[in-house]
Amino acid sequence: MAKTSELDAAYKATTYRVFLPGGMCDLRVGEACEALRCWLETAGCTQFAVITAYNPGSVTTDEAINAERQAALECDLLEGNYEPYAAQNLPDAAGAPQEESCFVPDLAVEDACALAGDYGQNAVISGGLDGVPHLVWIEEIEE
Repeated sequence: MAKTSELDAAYKATTYRVFLPGGMCDLRVGEACEALRCWLETAGCTQFAVITAYNPGSVTTDEAINAERQAALECDLLEGNYEPYAAQNLPDAAGAPQEESCFVPDLAVEDACALAGDYGQNAVISGGLDGVPHLVWIEEIEE
């Protein structure tokens, strides 16, 4: 599914909760997270991404299929020598599906988008050392 104003708004109206050694961070698109900034600095990381394999194309998919896809994504990340941490995508909208995801330090936005594209995703969350998460649409990277 291509970028639409409705999807853009929905992705921005989501909390991206990441579980890092030492604590949890709730990320919002465009909002600095000081705890994440400090963690990145301490860990020596200059960039990050949040990526999921759940609900490809933003179409709600069976939970068992989502779990299988997410496990495959995690294996791909590990095989790529990344260290993914557990994360959750928690939409503000009542009834919208929550998704398991991965917080991946040092995953470049281009690589995150390529991998997410392999799993039928529309976008990823990506950011740098400043700890500000950005919504990045796959189609913007491919153009």
